[in-house]
Amino acid sequence: MKKLTLIRHAKSSWSDPCLSDFERPLNKRGNRDLPGLAQRVQRFQLYPDHLLSSGAVRALTTAKAVSDELKLPSQQIEVVPELYESCYETLLNVLQNQPDRHRHIMLVGHNPGLEDLAYYLTHETGLPCPTASVLHIHLSITSWSELAESCGALELYDYPKKHLTDSEAEEV
Repeated sequence: MKKLTLIRHAKSSWSDPCLSDFERPLNKRGNRDLPGLAQRVQRFQLYPDHLLSSGAVRALTTAKAVSDELKLPSQQIEVVPELYESCYETLLNVLQNQPDRHRHIMLVGHNPGLEDLAYYLTHETGLPCPTASVLHIHLSITSWSELAESCGALELYDYPKKHLTDSEAEEV
């Protein structure tokens, strides 16, 4: 059996029009949400054998914060250029080509690819992937090459607004 954790990057900034989409950093809310995301991943005991991340600044910042919280060795993070602006089929292909020695892979990326991949693997409806969200999926496969439609069961779905008080939620 394999496990997959999907994480959407924390909220990014659009304030500097000189930056490309790839270079956009986290905004105030992203910087506020990121420590909580990393702490919850640690509290949920989601320790991957390998962490794949888009190279976009916002995704890599998110991946590094989670990695630091989990105290993962830096060589466990792999920047995969194909994860930036990718559709779920590309994400699926990247995962299907992972070595089988990895039992649990964490992927930090972008929407709509992550949301579409989660639906493809689980057929769970109503799972939007807001920024800083985490979806943990148990996969009924023994090899990553077997990754296919409906082979997964959602075990965890978490996002920052689940943890806000009513007054904090009104501010967002």
